[in-house]
Amino acid sequence: MAFKGTDTYVATQELQIAVNAAIHLQKPLIVKGEPGTGKTLLAHEIAQALDKKIITWHIKSTTTAQQGLYEYDAVSRLRDSQLGAEGVEDIANYIKKGKLWEAFDAGESVVLLIDEIDKADIEFPNDLLLELDKMEFYCYELQQTIKAISRPIILITSNNEKELPDAFLRRCLFHYIRFPDQETMQQIIDVHFPDIEQELVSNAMKVFYGLREIRGVKKKPSTSELLDWLKLILLERIQADTLDEIDLNRDIPPHLGALMKNEQDLDLLEALRKGKKFY
Repeated sequence: MAFKGTDTYVATQELQIAVNAAIHLQKPLIVKGEPGTGKTLLAHEIAQALDKKIITWHIKSTTTAQQGLYEYDAVSRLRDSQLGAEGVEDIANYIKKGKLWEAFDAGESVVLLIDEIDKADIEFPNDLLLELDKMEFYCYELQQTIKAISRPIILITSNNEKELPDAFLRRCLFHYIRFPDQETMQQIIDVHFPDIEQELVSNAMKVFYGLREIRGVKKKPSTSELLDWLKLILLERIQADTLDEIDLNRDIPPHLGALMKNEQDLDLLEALRKGKKFY
């Protein structure tokens, strides 16, 4: 069982090694990288490539580790007891399984995505140390230890909004998805647009990487934004010659809103047009 990418996802050799090492060592893999470099998509592609079910746990600022294990709905049990509902004596009817419990109880190895772990409280990763290390936890309401039937493949994404604790990092493998160079980006584009004119791609990438190289850009355009931009270019039948003539010191590229996402970066481009050099 080895991950080599898919027909729709170009995985570099470094990324393949990291994913397969995590599978072999049965350790969670932390994946970092610029937004839009395919961190979240990676988990879905791993599941597809290895023919496994995927369970996704999207983390928010209010998410707690306990929610990933289970939640006990005491309020519903109290209400049902007052109404004389059936099954109220069985506390298991009021235990809601979390995503970790689902992965542990799947019966076969699944891919578990813990998405954007750095959005949660700083203590969130530490609260999962035992569960991710031992693949088990104790349910006090049921007085039962819940153990993973088959150890899941765990992928954890982070956008570096917060530093992760050292104790947590020691229990994981790590990979940083570097922004694709032009050769790798060409492969990615070929996967999504197999019949696209290569001169158009070459000129589009010249504009795209030129935008990324402007000093002071707050939000550099990402791979996903390049793909969206190319869709718009194809939709409007913009010619390769039109893109080739674009000079970022003078011109605003078409459909710039697909690439640049805040007013500070647009102001930088306006400053370029007024003669200030940034790259």
